[in-house]
Amino acid sequence: MIGMLRGTLAHKQPPQIIVDCNGVGYEIETPMSTFLDLPPLGKDVSLFTHLLVREDAQVLYGFATEDEKLLFRTLLKVSGVGAKMALSILSAMSVGDFARCVQLEDTAMLVKIPGVGKKTAERLIIEMRDKLAKAAEGLPQINKPNAVSDARTEAFDALASLGYKPAEIKRLLAKMDTDGMTSEDIIRQALRQTVGQGA
Repeated sequence: MIGMLRGTLAHKQPPQIIVDCNGVGYEIETPMSTFLDLPPLGKDVSLFTHLLVREDAQVLYGFATEDEKLLFRTLLKVSGVGAKMALSILSAMSVGDFARCVQLEDTAMLVKIPGVGKKTAERLIIEMRDKLAKAAEGLPQINKPNAVSDARTEAFDALASLGYKPAEIKRLLAKMDTDGMTSEDIIRQALRQTVGQGA
């Protein structure tokens, strides 16, 4: 198994690139998240890779981070999700954003990804919830993608523990601009919304 490649970027035409490793050119397919961060041609590049062996071909996929590679591998284990769809998901959102969609059961965001319909989005949420939990040790950014997502996730969990249903929590959070807010601030504002509705 080829787990990582380091060499010179010899060609790039989305989604495919060629990395020259001591005279051997490796054709690699990448998600747009990785492609857009590539250096100019002729510069050194290092990628985490996954080799997919099919009956008709061997395809090498490359990722800028190990988190992207691990999420790609995890997505391939979901029924009905192939490499093309996994690349589309990684091209459309970060690892942290995908995890947030799963945690918040945000099918509306997932169906915006090309090739992902409502049923596939629902299946991704159901199957990836457990898979992400099992892969949490290998995917540190999934649980902590950034401070804002952290605060939203903590607030979501806290509200759920108070007895709010996921759909109700999503509706409350959707009305709020949580940039720069702590989880306590988000919870306070969400509770204020519900109190106001009941008044």
